Order: sequence, then structure tokens, then C-alpha cells
Amino acid sequence: LAEETYANITQKCWEFFVDLMRNVTASELCEWKVISRPYSLLQACLEGWADHLHYGYPNALAEQYIFQSHHRYFHNCTLEHQVYFDPPEDVLLAMIIAPICLIPFLVTLVIWRSKDGKAQP
Repeated sequence: LAEETYANITQKCWEFFVDLMRNVTASELCEWKVISRPYSLLQACLEGWADHLHYGYPNALAEQYIFQSHHRYFHNCTLEHQVYFDPPEDVLLAMIIAPICLIPFLVTLVIWRSKDGKAQP
């Protein structure tokens, strides 16, 4: 019974979201300032009714509507800032080993220079 009730209510949540998104132009679809309110209201509706009906959240039906919103409205949005990834393992290994190998050399150089015993100006 809770599942059927939740399915009916989530359909209303989705219809409300679609209605709100009608006011958003194509050029504004990727602007968080514009779409945050409808998106947050959809999520709050899905989560609030699941909580009210003791249905558990997140659930498959709610995720379906969230995915549907991304597929329908936000699939062409890209990140403005470049996403940084870890370097390849060989580069990472070189970046770790180089300073480790350099430390004993520098310590040896300092000790060798300090054995001279003369004060350096």
C-alpha cells in the first residue's frame, strides 16, 4: 500500500518539477542559480513523502525520477572548471621517489661541508 501511494505521489512530484522547469529557458538549464529551486523541490518532495510514508529514502523510484531529470534536462551540461585527475602511476612514482632520493644526497653534502670546520661567511 505504501509503495503504491508513494508511486502516485512521486508522479505528482515529477509533474510539479516539469511544470517548474517550463519556466527555464534552454540557455539557463545549466545554471545552478536557476535550476536549484526546482531541483531541490523535487528532491525534497521525493524524500519528504518517503519519510512521511516510512518508505525509506533513497529508493529505486526516487532515483528513477532524479536520473530522469538529469537525462531530460541536464544531459548537455558540462563543468566550467577543468576536472583534475591523478597522474599516471609512473609519473606519480617518479614524483614520490625523486625527493626521497634527493634527501640522503643533501644530508651527505651538508655533513661533508660541515667537516671543514671553518666558519662560512
